[in-house]
Amino acid sequence: MRGHGRGFGRSGGWQQADLPPAEDAPAWFAGRLPAGWFTGAPDVQVDRDEILVVGTIPVDHTADASDADRAGHEAGLIARFREETREARIRVAREGEHRYGRKISWGATAGGTKELFTTHSAPVMTRLRQPERQVLDTLVDAGVARSRSDALSWCVRLVGRNADEWLDQLREAMSEVDRVRAAGPDSGSPDEASGPETTA
Repeated sequence: MRGHGRGFGRSGGWQQADLPPAEDAPAWFAGRLPAGWFTGAPDVQVDRDEILVVGTIPVDHTADASDADRAGHEAGLIARFREETREARIRVAREGEHRYGRKISWGATAGGTKELFTTHSAPVMTRLRQPERQVLDTLVDAGVARSRSDALSWCVRLVGRNADEWLDQLREAMSEVDRVRAAGPDSGSPDEASGPETTA
């Protein structure tokens, strides 16, 4: 079982005093979920906003199935699982949210297909999913940044320093678009284009 978002619970990290600990979340979900849902213990990822629970569904492809058939079959299995477990997942999510003080999100993997159902998007000057938030939290926990907003600014500055050439090309391309637009046909009305009106 993979566990927690980096830095979870360290002193001096981003753990808030009033946020319930979640070190036991993988074990709790492994014990709480019905035995027949997944082939093994679910993958549980934790940060301060969300607990994401992703389990593996059993797949039994026919030997001669094409890649397209396999992908379609896997997508169908995930869709069926999502629909058939909806009410039970809502109950478990409510219990988990009460226990851990975080939103509970779900996903499933079948063969080579993975789908996330209800992931939480948290505002951090913009809306970020859990993997992006974990990058920011790692920077905060390591002392590189004071907050998520500060970490986001740090990332932007880092990209700017390491992508100057690409950004210059992008700006040049945008300028060229502006030049082409400005050199385009007169946008005036047909009457205006035909010259000033004369009177008899």
